[in-house]
Amino acid sequence: MNRSLNEIEAQAKRAGRGAGLSWGMAEEAARAARWLAAHDLAGPAMLADVLTQNDGIAHERVAPVTLDGVWRAAEGDLCPLAGGAALNDCADRLAAGQSVTMADVSFPLLVVPFGAWAALHIKRSVRVMWQGVQIDTDGFGIWISDPQSEINTSKAATLTCQHVDAREDAPKHPNLRGEVSEEIWARLNSFAQRTYAPATDASRLLGAGAGVSDND
Repeated sequence: MNRSLNEIEAQAKRAGRGAGLSWGMAEEAARAARWLAAHDLAGPAMLADVLTQNDGIAHERVAPVTLDGVWRAAEGDLCPLAGGAALNDCADRLAAGQSVTMADVSFPLLVVPFGAWAALHIKRSVRVMWQGVQIDTDGFGIWISDPQSEINTSKAATLTCQHVDAREDAPKHPNLRGEVSEEIWARLNSFAQRTYAPATDASRLLGAGAGVSDND
């Protein structure tokens, strides 16, 4: 299905909230899904996957334990949303010539939008690399090298971010709409449905129609 970017972001935000993300993290997740969808990348699908994987797991268990050295989760895989948000907060490290390395990152493509926002912050291009994938971004456009077809992998043993010199070749620019399959939309919607309060007798009486009365 071809969707507006606003639709994609709104659905992704509701899904994030339904999955238990804080308002702030749900907004970040939605922006990331939108950014990737605008570049013809599988942002909504990656978001559905990471929400499914982390469903019921406390955020602090999948967030970086420390921002010194290699970033790792307390247990299991590092959430790309938590790692990406921390990367954005540490953007000045990239400007200073330091690299950021994350270990055992799930759905690493979701880190790329955060690299883009870091690039906007430091006004320099940022490179995100994992398993042969190399994606450069100046915050708006992207340059993708993926010789091993690992861009949509479900896990990267190591992911590295660093600033790079500006590219002279033309980047891929974002679109105004994005493609999301019906299956992925339904998966996001299943999380979004959790944000809706169940109907009660009182709420039915306040709504349209016969409410709880039976006037057949």
